[in-house]
Amino acid sequence: SGISILLLGILLMIVYPAVFRKSLVNLSTSIFRMASSTARPQEQFSMAFVTAPNAEEAKKIAGGLVSGKLAACVNIIPGIISVYEWEGKIETDPEVLMMIKTRTSRIPELTEFVRKNHPYDVCEVITTSIEGGNQPYLDWLAKTVPEKM
Repeated sequence: SGISILLLGILLMIVYPAVFRKSLVNLSTSIFRMASSTARPQEQFSMAFVTAPNAEEAKKIAGGLVSGKLAACVNIIPGIISVYEWEGKIETDPEVLMMIKTRTSRIPELTEFVRKNHPYDVCEVITTSIEGGNQPYLDWLAKTVPEKM
């Protein structure tokens, strides 16, 4: 019965405390691994952030992304200053930031498009998921950017 198993467990804890501690550690580790490996469902939509040297370059990239149905909307945010290390030297440059709304499934294609059309040797393309928002806007995004075939 359940009480017998409980009493046996308590007896084992008293008689073999080292074994019990090791089993408890192994159990805790297994539970942690299961919890951390449980994948969150992938969000349907994402934002990509890309810097460019100026608004003209950003407009060219943004136009290609939108006309190619890789993005529904690209905001071009002026007036940022980027401080970074490049080839062993600290650089400070004015840039613009593109905030790109797209489907998560299209991120690899979007990244490849930016890499091929960007003037930098190593361009920034970083993404984050969109976990929620104004449903009519998300519906429009879904209609505008088709699912990857």
